[in-house]
Amino acid sequence: MDSVIMEAKILVFIILQLELFLFSNLVLGAHSNGGSWELLKKSIGISSMHIQLLQNERIITFDRTDAGPSNLTLPKGRKCPKISGRRDCYVHAVELDIMNNLNVRPLTVLSDTWCSSGSMLPDGKLVQSGGYGNGEKVVRTLEPCPTCDWKEDYKGLISPRWYASNQVLPGGNIIVVGGRFEFSYEFIPKSSKPEDHRLYTLPFLKETRYSSQIPNNLYPFTHLSTDGNLFIFANNRGILLDYVKNKVVKTYPTMPGEVARNYPSTGSSVLLPLDLSTKTTPEAEVFICGGTHPESFNKAKAGIFLEATKTCGRLRITAANPKWEMEEMPISRVLGDMIMLPTGDVLIINGAANGSAGWWYARVPVYNPVIYRPAEAATANRFEVLKAATIPRLYHSTAHLLSDGRVLVAGSNPNHNYNFTVPFPTELSVEAFSPPYLTSGKPRPSISSVKPGMNLAYKQKFSVEFQVKVRQLGKFYLTMVAPSFTTHSFSMNQRLLLLAVNRVRRMSSGSYAVEGDAPASAAFAPPGYYQLFVVYEGVPSVGKWVHIK
Repeated sequence: MDSVIMEAKILVFIILQLELFLFSNLVLGAHSNGGSWELLKKSIGISSMHIQLLQNERIITFDRTDAGPSNLTLPKGRKCPKISGRRDCYVHAVELDIMNNLNVRPLTVLSDTWCSSGSMLPDGKLVQSGGYGNGEKVVRTLEPCPTCDWKEDYKGLISPRWYASNQVLPGGNIIVVGGRFEFSYEFIPKSSKPEDHRLYTLPFLKETRYSSQIPNNLYPFTHLSTDGNLFIFANNRGILLDYVKNKVVKTYPTMPGEVARNYPSTGSSVLLPLDLSTKTTPEAEVFICGGTHPESFNKAKAGIFLEATKTCGRLRITAANPKWEMEEMPISRVLGDMIMLPTGDVLIINGAANGSAGWWYARVPVYNPVIYRPAEAATANRFEVLKAATIPRLYHSTAHLLSDGRVLVAGSNPNHNYNFTVPFPTELSVEAFSPPYLTSGKPRPSISSVKPGMNLAYKQKFSVEFQVKVRQLGKFYLTMVAPSFTTHSFSMNQRLLLLAVNRVRRMSSGSYAVEGDAPASAAFAPPGYYQLFVVYEGVPSVGKWVHIK
């Protein structure tokens, strides 16, 4: 009997590998080969389910704590904490030093962070909320310092938050929306204000649930609109919420097509660049891609892996009569990440062509990233398929923009625990993808100073001095990017601002000084840290961290 089971497993593995080979060659044979991949570290000891870049150029990444042993133990001399009633000497969270060979510093997290959410406070402190079991009401904080570790408040939330989403607000506080069987929202960190200790009901989250077992509306997409209200998308439709008055101020049309976009039919979403160059209130436009048939999760449980969708939709949420504008990606994708690049383009990366989120429910990894250029007038020119990866990144994979313009890619664990003997094993490696702008050979600008300094005020004029090796200055612009907290294919708090530029002058040193305007409102740019970039002829500089309040 054991030999029969082993032969069956081998046959399944061969079939899967054949699927991967055929799919990869189909994609690569039809499209371009832009960009490049680099393996940064073969193993960081844990699988990256959640990830956040801090302003000190450290990546904080962590898994769940109830998946059993990781591949990294606590340093000698450090006491093994008690987690869920047992001594646990394994590491489940780490800090990665981007500037120093990706050195790994183990962190200690005691509560279960499985499928949790996060944001950065205006002071740069990482705030992380919810999870599973003993972590469902926990708020964790981590300060950006060389020796800092997690602090955990087990009464930080009013309601359990498992599969919830976070968004930083204009006041610098954070709204936490939804979660499994939670049709409400609340604010963190808690203060003395009465509203921080109140639970706000949100019937929309119950109305958009496909079923109790297949919600298709977990990890709702949340984007702060330019009027200060919150856009929330769940399953196949969205609302605009006045979270202060607990009032839905606008209901949007249902997204066309029989496709669910949220967990477990996981697609992804971004707020497209906010153009502040006109000095009027900018339009806000949401872009949602991927997902799958609402029954895909159930079908996958039965061994039927439905093809994911190719469809995307753009919705101008500030328009008087908003309508979805639908487009198609070159590749079907579920479980993909959407990352805003400093240029204003969108990178779509990771994921699968068939199946759903969940343990072992995805098939046919999508190795090729796709770039989307929203400013292109012709829809046929907006998508470009890029160079394929070699490592499958499926369920529980992550991606994050780095200050040098690369995109960090990590994680993937479609298994219940750490398993390295299956067709899609637990992935501990970290890679960097360089978008085509880093491999084009074009001149790259370099920021030499920001004046009067790195701390900006709203509506302030400031000067950016940069160098670029050209005889005559061509087209350039300034962008600011908010660092995101990424998990389950959604980068929370992600936003990109195209700044107003007043004038540019040539310096005696040969460099250029450009005068720009800081964002005018906290509704455009919530207070906190941002990466500032000069983009010259489509090539971004290395980002410099600035702070606005």
